[in-house]
Amino acid sequence: MRQIVLDTETTGLEPGLGHRIIEIGCVELINRRATGRRFHRYLNPERDIDEGALAVHGITRAELEREPRFAEISEELLEFVRGAELIIHNAAFDIGFINHELQRAAGQPGNGAASLPESVDGWCKVIDSLALARGLHPGQKNDLDSLCKRYQVDNAHRTLHGARLDAEILADVYLAMTGGQAGLFEESRTAAAASGVVLETRRIGADRAPLIVILPNAEELAAHQAWLDEIDKESGGRCLWKKLASAA
Repeated sequence: MRQIVLDTETTGLEPGLGHRIIEIGCVELINRRATGRRFHRYLNPERDIDEGALAVHGITRAELEREPRFAEISEELLEFVRGAELIIHNAAFDIGFINHELQRAAGQPGNGAASLPESVDGWCKVIDSLALARGLHPGQKNDLDSLCKRYQVDNAHRTLHGARLDAEILADVYLAMTGGQAGLFEESRTAAAASGVVLETRRIGADRAPLIVILPNAEELAAHQAWLDEIDKESGGRCLWKKLASAA
């Protein structure tokens, strides 16, 4: 299973108002292991950066003047994410910007328009880690910093937003959040915190042996679905696992 954790930084909040991507960062996971492969580019937006956005990521227009335009890296980006499942926090924001950039690039002569898809979400399956976190932790803060605190992921070096850094942090958070044991050791974590011990989530080394993934057969899938249906019925439609599976 190949997954790409992706993040962007932009000149503002609305692509429809002409705002552009200025940084894009991707981290590759295969069978839930970081491979060390990354895609990272700064981009020349050919426009000013809103003060609010500048306060978030600290990247100035002057720093980007010599960087490539999105159209120049679009095919390389699409080749990197081809066939992968994209994991994005607040996916609608990043997907909206990427799709806007793809459509803009396709409309410019000489940019390989025929080879560009109309949308990246038509090119790859997308998982919104924010929606997943809200399902797991309703009524709580689910921004990246809050999730780092909840899952003991070290983000002390994150003073400003950055696409590559945030993609790396989100990869750790996503693996912790979907590991199936998020609440299993909560008492141990509480006790550790009370005693002054800090528990951290650390990246698995790239030299670790690959995880063995055993896929279920049709009979096992049917039995699993029947069990979810029974749980959903007994709980009055509150089977979270079934809702998450449907959303995916």
